[in-house]
Amino acid sequence: MKPTLFLLAAGMGSRYGGLKQLDGLGPNGETIMDYSIYDAIQAGFGKLVFVIRKDFEQEFRDKIISKYEGHIPCELVFQALDALPEGFTCPEGREKPWGTNHAVMMGKDAIKEPFCVINCDDFYNRDAFMAIGKFLSELPEGATNQYAMVGFRIGNTLSENGSVARGVCAKDEKGNLSAIVERTEIMKVDGEICYKDENGNWTPVGGENTPVSMNMWGFTPDYFAYSEEFFKTFLSNPKNMENLKSEFFIPLMVDKLINDGTATVKILDTTSKWFGVTYAADREGVVARIKALVDEGVYPAKLF
Repeated sequence: MKPTLFLLAAGMGSRYGGLKQLDGLGPNGETIMDYSIYDAIQAGFGKLVFVIRKDFEQEFRDKIISKYEGHIPCELVFQALDALPEGFTCPEGREKPWGTNHAVMMGKDAIKEPFCVINCDDFYNRDAFMAIGKFLSELPEGATNQYAMVGFRIGNTLSENGSVARGVCAKDEKGNLSAIVERTEIMKVDGEICYKDENGNWTPVGGENTPVSMNMWGFTPDYFAYSEEFFKTFLSNPKNMENLKSEFFIPLMVDKLINDGTATVKILDTTSKWFGVTYAADREGVVARIKALVDEGVYPAKLF
């Protein structure tokens, strides 16, 4: 069974502004997402599922979905603030979505096969899709509790225009994820990659090849049931209901499953160099890097 690519497209880029998922960066107006989808098709994925907000459905269908018709089957699912388990209601005044793992939960009815979750505004490069596609397609039928993440080398994931947030990973002797810690400010300080700790001090992360999560995860459908159950625990915590910006992140769910011994998460190494538009100033560099890849023949000038 071919794996599915599940694209998280419900968020708006607060630091960048606007629907950056729809921003044309390629020579024919291609979006970063177009390159991910092209790479995923090359890596053997068989279906696309997008999670978006209902309020830009028509724009999304017109600008995005229409391009892929005839190339690969597509489905849309929607993330909404009131998509909560029975017995819970959205706190008054909350405007922020419930986070990446809540977005993943929206795919439950559309996805019945192994799937890869990605951000729409990150350029992952083909090697990363090949790694996760191979892992998912080789899982035995009906496999459960065997997940994966693509571990990008941190030195390949920085922005020249400011700090970045990354999930810094540790692995055990089998190459499985043993811990993931979200670091919200990572950048080079005096030539060394550092994160800002809780006391505001810059602390080395441990080298250029330290694996980090770029939100490229491989799951099987059993992950949805775990998420639904743990989301109830998350919502039952008064702190998470009082904080109108609290979020149910994928690493939070993954961390629970590996600490419980419920699941394993294989870290898949990749030589891919990530790039993306974290800041508006990143845009020019991304356009240049895509052009270089097209000039090298890695991508055709027109993808779809």
